[in-house]
Amino acid sequence: MKTIKVLIVDDHLVVLRGLRFFLQTQSAIEIVGQAQNGEEALRQVQELNPDIVLMDLIMPGMSGIEATRRIKEQHPKVKVIILSSYSDRESVLQAIKAGAIGYQLKDVRPEALIESIQAAMDGRKTLHPEATHQLMSHVVMENEEEKRIDVLTAKERVVLQHITLGQSNKEIAADLHISEKTVKTHITHILAKLEMQDRTQAALLATKNNWFG
Repeated sequence: MKTIKVLIVDDHLVVLRGLRFFLQTQSAIEIVGQAQNGEEALRQVQELNPDIVLMDLIMPGMSGIEATRRIKEQHPKVKVIILSSYSDRESVLQAIKAGAIGYQLKDVRPEALIESIQAAMDGRKTLHPEATHQLMSHVVMENEEEKRIDVLTAKERVVLQHITLGQSNKEIAADLHISEKTVKTHITHILAKLEMQDRTQAALLATKNNWFG
């Protein structure tokens, strides 16, 4: 069996020592180095060519997200597994978008961490249950937002589309050949149905969900 070369990146020495102590007990794993920030991690990857990088998220200087992104740009074959104390939705999403193949929390069972490393070597993604929950919540939220346009009438959708183009009520009225009062009525209904405070929020919602291409 090929030995898996691992680089550990974390700004806490206690974590580095703990990971090193545990991973050194695994015959299939070779710890080739360690780093305490993103910049150092990039240099170590360049010099040591590890198979796997265990990457912390919050570090002084370059974050683990940015380091992961740069590693994947410069060394596509290197697999990055995030090992963090944070499981909020934004951290998980950013890590996956940056190219991480795994996301584990620091309270992960030791055997689960080894499984994650082995899975990464096989090209398989692994996520801590809490990270999976955050991704599923994000998907559900996006689906709910996408469906919200269905509550608008055809005319209200047209008015909202004109709002996303930055047009004033007067300009919308002229384009649609209706009165400004009618435009204001449509906008009132749009905001109420979408539960938005103002037209800017409604426009941002429509743009975010690509309702009008």
